[in-house]
Amino acid sequence: MQLILLSGGSGKRLWPLSNDSRSKQFLQVLANEDGHMESMVQRVWRQLGHLGLQQSTMIATSKSQVDMIQSQLGSHVPLITEPERRDTFSAIALAAVYLYCIKGVSLQEVIGVLPVDPFVEDRFFHEVERLEETLITSEADLALIGVKPTFPSEKYGYILPKIEDNQRAYMEVSHFKEKPSALQAAGLIEQHALWNAGVFAFKLEYILSILEEKGLPIHYEELYKQYSLLPKKSFDYEVVEKTKKIVTVPYNGYWKDLGTWNTLTEEMCTNQMGDGVISQDCTNTHMINELGIPVTVVGVTDLIIAASPDGILVSDKNKSPRVKTLLDGIQKRPMYEERRWGWYRVLDYTKVEDEAEVLTKRVCIKATKNLSYQKHRFRSEVWTIIKGKGEFALNGLIYSVKAGDVLHIPVGAEHGLKAITDLEFIEVQSGSNLVEEDICRIYMDWYEVVQHCNKVVS
Repeated sequence: MQLILLSGGSGKRLWPLSNDSRSKQFLQVLANEDGHMESMVQRVWRQLGHLGLQQSTMIATSKSQVDMIQSQLGSHVPLITEPERRDTFSAIALAAVYLYCIKGVSLQEVIGVLPVDPFVEDRFFHEVERLEETLITSEADLALIGVKPTFPSEKYGYILPKIEDNQRAYMEVSHFKEKPSALQAAGLIEQHALWNAGVFAFKLEYILSILEEKGLPIHYEELYKQYSLLPKKSFDYEVVEKTKKIVTVPYNGYWKDLGTWNTLTEEMCTNQMGDGVISQDCTNTHMINELGIPVTVVGVTDLIIAASPDGILVSDKNKSPRVKTLLDGIQKRPMYEERRWGWYRVLDYTKVEDEAEVLTKRVCIKATKNLSYQKHRFRSEVWTIIKGKGEFALNGLIYSVKAGDVLHIPVGAEHGLKAITDLEFIEVQSGSNLVEEDICRIYMDWYEVVQHCNKVVS
């Protein structure tokens, strides 16, 4: 059985900590077994490791999340990267075709698909493994995991099974009901309905046959080129609702979607992260502060206070899901991003005369990591090293640098930086088009930089 983890999301429900590149699954606010903070994706990857499932798992994601995944899980995690975001059907289709064409997986192989961020016990993944046997035994087209509800939730979709008088470990699915009212949900639970956990299993040939029916290629390179032609629809809508024979495996254990502030804070081990004070008469109130200024919270109940370079949120916990609706249509540059080499935080952005722009960042490169050797067409940069030491490459020469050094990078200059110790610097960009796309990468690996540049002995 091969597993595909889906990593997507626009980062709005947990704003301002999440943004377009740092979706909810990357927020390091959960405590692991050793008491250290980890993200949802780190937790799930660790759980898969406990069960020996990492070797048969890959992550399907967008270009904007590749650096974040590699930063948190390592550079060798197998990824399938979409050329553009097109919802879950397209992501699953591309991953399936990759397994078939590039990895040579058999058409009869069972493929399991699940979100990258469920908050579950390890034994949940044993149920995922069971889907393979269930699919084969039942001769169904799809097998799902249905979670036994603990309350009539309005947030989840429901699976309505056909109730049969037998002792099988699975049930045939009658139909689905998406996000009912609380009253409707209570009635569905009385009919033995299950929460839809968003976990699917199918034989590889099934998804490939659907692509062929749609006149789409099943060769990876061709599908990648024609990716924009795939339906921009969910897998549920495009496949699940149109599949005739579906079975579900009931799971009676802990399962939670930590997709809103009220659910996420229920699983946090502390009510305060970052600089600030919460008075003792506060009740069920959480504060997460990523800014360099203190936040003081006095005498309030059921609040979430979250502060990051992207903004500040103060909300009643039960009403916090409304933040997504309030942010719809608002597009802003992410002010904080994690990368494979470290992180950066935007400090200031200004438009000056003649359409010129000035962007100021604080950048951290982790020890032994490096920026790519690159050049820019539209901007010059000035770097002021404020912490650590490293190696700076500029137009074929490599210099040693340390705290206090000021580095000037003209437009078009080839340059790169490697951290020997954790290295931080202030970067001031000046130009006419200050976007991340204005990067022409020449070498990614510092070994290549050393091979093609000469060291300057100071």
